[in-house]
Amino acid sequence: MKEKWYRRNAFWLVLSLVLALVSAIGASAVQTAGGQITVKEMTWETPSGQSMSALLFKPDTATVENPAPAIVVSHGWFNNKEMQEGNFTELARRGFVVISIDMYGHGDSSPLVAATPELGGTGMYDAVTLLADLPYVDTSRIGITGHSNGARAANFSVALDNEADEQLIASVLLVDNDPIYRDADGEYANVYGARDVGVVAAQYDEFFFRTRDANGVVITNPRDYITTDNAQSFLNYGTDPSGEDARVPGEFYTDGEDGSIRVLWTPPETHPWGHFSKTTVGSAVEFFEESLGAPNPIAADSQVWQVREAFTALGLIAFGMFLIAFTRALLTTRAFAALRAVDLPAAGPAMNRTALIWFWGGLVVSVLISGLSYLFLSNNATIAGIAFVAMPPLFPQGPPFFIGVWAAINGLAALIIVALYFALFGKRNGQTLRASGIAIGGRRLLHSIGLAAVVVAAAFGLVFVVDYFFTTDFRLWVLAVKAFTPEKLLIALPYLPFFLLYFIANSIAINAFNRFTIKGKEWLNTLVLTIGNVFAVIVLVVLQYTTFAVTGATIPWFFGLHSIWLFPVIVILGFAAVFARKIYRSTGNPYIAGFIMGAVVTIISVTNSLTVA
Repeated sequence: MKEKWYRRNAFWLVLSLVLALVSAIGASAVQTAGGQITVKEMTWETPSGQSMSALLFKPDTATVENPAPAIVVSHGWFNNKEMQEGNFTELARRGFVVISIDMYGHGDSSPLVAATPELGGTGMYDAVTLLADLPYVDTSRIGITGHSNGARAANFSVALDNEADEQLIASVLLVDNDPIYRDADGEYANVYGARDVGVVAAQYDEFFFRTRDANGVVITNPRDYITTDNAQSFLNYGTDPSGEDARVPGEFYTDGEDGSIRVLWTPPETHPWGHFSKTTVGSAVEFFEESLGAPNPIAADSQVWQVREAFTALGLIAFGMFLIAFTRALLTTRAFAALRAVDLPAAGPAMNRTALIWFWGGLVVSVLISGLSYLFLSNNATIAGIAFVAMPPLFPQGPPFFIGVWAAINGLAALIIVALYFALFGKRNGQTLRASGIAIGGRRLLHSIGLAAVVVAAAFGLVFVVDYFFTTDFRLWVLAVKAFTPEKLLIALPYLPFFLLYFIANSIAINAFNRFTIKGKEWLNTLVLTIGNVFAVIVLVVLQYTTFAVTGATIPWFFGLHSIWLFPVIVILGFAAVFARKIYRSTGNPYIAGFIMGAVVTIISVTNSLTVA
């Protein structure tokens, strides 16, 4: 029976590698348009004295003899260059040269200098000057676009371009961030001059497109943005809109200086969906086709980037499969065979009434602590100050600190609950810490850490191989597993204890104290515990966006960014429960899964966030 199990695990290990390869080949084929676009990962020293990382997409049709229009695309805050896959895939296959940047502080670029966030347009304008030096770029047709704070970077870049001896930016598309409406004197003004400018203003944007009174009270919400003076002034080239006919979304206005364009779209979507929206990507294609002219025109609604996303999502699944299968495969080697359970521990039988009260009661209390602690931290000024400003050098990244503190609170709560369970019920009913796998001794604990280290290194080694040979990674929307620079490991160290505490405690709670059959089936128990892991998070997300959909505004005491951070958490916590159970069944050891998940999630967190110097 054991041999059959090992053969089955070998199958899943091989399948995970095959799926990772299929993911990489497929994603690469889409982003290169079947080999017609050269993709290069670049790092260079910019005029701002910083190191910038970017992806360059050069269509074969862009040559010195036939220079092509070019566009710099940028992600938003706490993201990275790969998040612009919709734009860089669709624009490049239409013949545009595209640079997708890691803004300063993100991805593989230099940390953000906190005192000067506008430095070099947060890197965007430095990328524009690089584009202008490429011999196959038509310097009269350079555009920029960014999502959220990438749009803010575009506004910074326009200001720098206005001051330059030679203006390089011909076209600007701002996605999910306000344009600049007024000058230094507070009067409506056209700071964009004769450039073509478009705006995508999501109707359910968590942060932007609101108007407020003198006391800061919101007067109009994002879904009413088109009716505001700000929107109408923008569409009227910075003039006071009073007395002007109302202008409408989706129409290109060309009555500006030198026939310059103004256009505004208001899709019914949220702020983070702008990265993942066929509608918004279509607006970008339509805008730059109208503004700069596409060398290879293709209808705006004919998009293939979703295929690339499907392949990278397949890679994400392969990554999770690899973590499970490779961990179990190592248990068959001489180095780690001692960690394998002699007999696979069977789940306990259905529990009696008292035990079930402890189980369901502990689960409910854990869910309540999870949700309430997240709301508490969301409204704590000290934590918010660290999360959004950061405190270098110990905590140079805010979001991992916020999520890490929340995770640690829930880890401590789990340990307290299981300690009470053991002292008041489990011990009296014959449960022992050694039989549960909790008391394993220092030597076995170190052995477990060694196994976890090998698994984590191998899993991210797979990521680096894919990045090196195919310039792709594993991702789905806001959840990404990507290659990183070595300094990210040093950045990760202060956050690692927070995540280790949670995932070890979670694995102990799930396996050592809450593993039994429901209706004779262990998988039902696993399902319940998985739901318990994610239930509070899902409730908070549903509560936020139901309120937003009904009222047009987010919950006043629940900041939009805090709800956005929960999207990847749902997937991670759900997977963590399943992973912990599978590894425990092979080892009788709750620590191995906790070590692996703690390290993996820490690395994922710090490689997909903002670093402040």
